Amino acid sequence: MVTDKEQYKILIVEDDLTYAIMLKTWLGKKGFLVTTAGQVSKACALIEKFSYHLILSDLRLPDRDGTSLISWLQHKEYKIPIIIMTRYADIRGAVQAMKDGAVDYIAKPIVPDELLRKIHEALDHPAAGSTDNHPLSATTSGNEEKDDFLEGESEPARRLYDYVALVAPTPMSVLINGASGTGKEYVARRIHQLSKRADKPFVPIDCGAIPDELAASEFFGHVKGSFTGAVTDKTGAFEAANGGTLFLDEIGNLSYNVQVQLLRALQERRIRKIGTNKEIQVDVRIVCATNENLLEAIHEGRFREDLYHRINEFTLRMPSLHERGEDVLLFANFFLDLANRELGRSVKGFSPEANKALLAYSWPGNLRQLKNVVKRAVLLTKKEIIQVDVLDMEESSAVKDLSLHSVESEKTRIEEALRQTGNHKGKAADLLGIDRKTLYNKMKTYGM
Repeated sequence: MVTDKEQYKILIVEDDLTYAIMLKTWLGKKGFLVTTAGQVSKACALIEKFSYHLILSDLRLPDRDGTSLISWLQHKEYKIPIIIMTRYADIRGAVQAMKDGAVDYIAKPIVPDELLRKIHEALDHPAAGSTDNHPLSATTSGNEEKDDFLEGESEPARRLYDYVALVAPTPMSVLINGASGTGKEYVARRIHQLSKRADKPFVPIDCGAIPDELAASEFFGHVKGSFTGAVTDKTGAFEAANGGTLFLDEIGNLSYNVQVQLLRALQERRIRKIGTNKEIQVDVRIVCATNENLLEAIHEGRFREDLYHRINEFTLRMPSLHERGEDVLLFANFFLDLANRELGRSVKGFSPEANKALLAYSWPGNLRQLKNVVKRAVLLTKKEIIQVDVLDMEESSAVKDLSLHSVESEKTRIEEALRQTGNHKGKAADLLGIDRKTLYNKMKTYGM
């Protein structure tokens, strides 16, 4: 049963984004924890990841109608009460939905007090007292901390994840192109989760953070005593990912020499640890990501063309946040929930003016910037609703004047970026407008 200190969790399934956010904000003020989805398929995915006490679903949805969600819940044996929302013209459909298993329905335009009454009645339903209603097969494990992401409802997002669903079950190598902060690692993990290798390891490697002299050890491993500092045996990324997926983030940062070693491993499907002649056969699927134009890098002689074709059997382009329209509001509300939990706050939503500002801004730092903006606003606001005056977009997109303009100020600017990001080198590089490898090289130059 839900204790006094625990909040009821509600999932709203509504394709009208403005309406969904309005309901989410209002119910948030009433003390509920609310998540939204714009399609039945998205709702099903959320239900398989998380637990809910109640579902509010529109009757008419883009991919399927609300009654199909009821059937799916019954098939999966998810005992979650569902209230159908519908317009007066569809009352017959709502009545049929109740015959199919919905606990109630409510007509649009919704009367708030009536909705609140129906919610409380539904929560008294025997199935609603606990979120422990999933069959074991539907529980998540191991990567719950990686589920802090939404896929979005915009056309660019739908197109992207249609491609993800298409390529994931295949053995094809995938190259993910996109600016920093667009969610490339999430897409890589999603490809793995939807593949035939889902029960095997997913191993991410930040190529921008690997010094050239240690690259072979990171990729292939080493045996104790093979070089100075090799005090124990080390399992390399290829061996760790054997049978699963190896994700190479910012692959464009690898040196030409390391690219040669990587290509050989991919071609031969064999690796050899440093310090031994024994070869190990490996079976890994390669997913790579970059924010660089690799074709341009090939033309400039910085990236091998044969490696490019090896890792690029299928290309995915990550849309920028600005291209995703009202997805901005979905993500803003999602990050609001995350910030509330992290900071111990109970901010309910955004004012209409704040929503307009969020939609109008260009978001050069993409999702990462939006997350930081929302988190900062949650910290600063003294009200239940975030007002536009605490949305400091320009301040959050980058440290003021942190571009590396001159040698004299470089070290100071790097130190300031590291300080402002809690010594997170990836974020510091973003603030400085350079890639991570460049940052590491400059830090080495300055003895930092």
